[in-house]
Amino acid sequence: MSKYLLNKFLFMVDRDAELVERYRSEPRELVAWWEAECANTVLNCHTGEASTWLRFDDAEREALATHDHVKLFELGAHPFLTLTLFIALFERDNTEPLEYQKSYGARLAHFSMPYPDIAT
Repeated sequence: MSKYLLNKFLFMVDRDAELVERYRSEPRELVAWWEAECANTVLNCHTGEASTWLRFDDAEREALATHDHVKLFELGAHPFLTLTLFIALFERDNTEPLEYQKSYGARLAHFSMPYPDIAT
């Protein structure tokens, strides 16, 4: 498990409108593509090289593929990264101001201190 890689996925996808739309419509395919094509560029690996340790584990891959921000938080994803990306993905589906943000927070309400470690 790599919290750094998990957070890097969220950060990189959030900053590219095309990737946001691909992640919204084909999340499982985008996660697989990103893992295969982008994960090794995170540490500036030579394009001819690939590292097997720069991979999501099954729980991370599934949480990303199902847009499960609660599980991502449990796994150590930074909540700001999931919130900003998921606002881009899902806020448009709501009709009330801050409706998505309130729902996001409500789904995390069962957590108490100490929160999961988000340090990378």
